[in-house]
Amino acid sequence: VRLQTQPKPQPGQPALYSGTFDCFRKTLVGEGIRGLYRGMAAPIVGVTPMFAVCFFGFGLGKRLQQRKPDDVLTYPQLFAAGMLSGVFTTVIMAPGERIKCLLQIQAATGETKYSGSLDCAKQLYREAGIRGVYKGTVLTLMRDVPASGMYFMTYEWLKNILTPEGKSVSDLSVPRILFAGGLAGIFNWAVAIPPDVLKSRFQTAPAGKYPNGFRDVLRELIREEGVASLYKGFTAVMIRAFPANAACFLGFEVAMKFLNWIAPSL
Repeated sequence: VRLQTQPKPQPGQPALYSGTFDCFRKTLVGEGIRGLYRGMAAPIVGVTPMFAVCFFGFGLGKRLQQRKPDDVLTYPQLFAAGMLSGVFTTVIMAPGERIKCLLQIQAATGETKYSGSLDCAKQLYREAGIRGVYKGTVLTLMRDVPASGMYFMTYEWLKNILTPEGKSVSDLSVPRILFAGGLAGIFNWAVAIPPDVLKSRFQTAPAGKYPNGFRDVLRELIREEGVASLYKGFTAVMIRAFPANAACFLGFEVAMKFLNWIAPSL
């Protein structure tokens, strides 16, 4: 977020952060280890229901396209099921993303408008109602719908490729699940980064700066910083994507096996 929203430097002046590792170093020196987790309370509160709804949405998307429970879906159908998952998760994700981004920017600029996630949510609601809390929802949809489609399709595709001949996909080993989940995360964020940059800029902008929404943000970014600005934060996102999503899918697969063991008839 800090890389994506850093202001354009004045002529002859260096950028606030020269890259991912410079941003990491300056945050650590200026704010300590807590600075790396600034604004995380809201996403942490929402992460459990968000992933529950995410995987539920994918399962529902698959069932809606199956005539019989054992029908094997094509990859475009899996992509469509993943897109439905992205619609579901946006309802939970958008407020948390808005709060996280504002707290990240506040820490970077040194201002102290919000004392924490709850205070930020209260002030946003007081200033603009529920629309203030959900500012950036359309951009969150633009990010999560195609990215979630890519996420789940890639995971299912890699699981099929990594399954030895004659074996079941459900018997895939832990290292292979981790590898498939990690690569799915990378494919997910390869699609998601440009709308994520637009979302971060829009959600942290002062009220009224972009009256036409993401179109104004896109025009300003390309005019002032070029097309490459849509991939700001690429390195930081990719460093996170593999381990985070490998752990996510492993957790899901282990949870499903456990639930099928204790309640096989559900």
